[in-house]
Amino acid sequence: MTDTSTPRADESLDEEGTEPTAVNGETEETDEESGTREKKAVGESELFRQSEIAADYVEGLLDILDYDGDIDELVSAGRPVVEVVGGRLQNLVGQRGATLEALQELARLAVFRQTGTPSRLLLDVGGYRATRRKELAAVAKNAVEKVKEHGEPVRLEPMSAFERKCVHDVVNAMSGVESESEGVEPNRRIIVRPAD
Repeated sequence: MTDTSTPRADESLDEEGTEPTAVNGETEETDEESGTREKKAVGESELFRQSEIAADYVEGLLDILDYDGDIDELVSAGRPVVEVVGGRLQNLVGQRGATLEALQELARLAVFRQTGTPSRLLLDVGGYRATRRKELAAVAKNAVEKVKEHGEPVRLEPMSAFERKCVHDVVNAMSGVESESEGVEPNRRIIVRPAD
């Protein structure tokens, strides 16, 4: 029997950092690091290839649904990104981004089928993710204010991995507070509490 299951691109992939680190704020150029730089360039081209595969998949889907939209493929923050812009696309986002998350998983599956490796692809439709990031930043700041004012932990509503990462990023940038996720999908949520 053939195993046709694919690894799920779960929250750990969405939440892991992609920034390179430098010692003492400086980077030295050696032959070994030049080789690493070459690998990084190859990695960038592979990431762009993943975004192209996903864009082709999304374009086929838009054709089937008879939706018009412009599709951009790019690499941002070390991950492939596909952005769809156009009118009448709200149905592709769904309530609180649920449809968008499902489409993202399908696009990741399309990439996996062609490349054989899991993808951290990020799909955005109609600028939904950028708008949601701003909303979540406000939610995070509000929770931080409550924690600082009352000294008690604040439990936020359940969120997707993308939403939790947005909140964690805002909370981690502030002093005196920390955040952690608890629970199991789809009811996984963030708790913001005073830092120890």
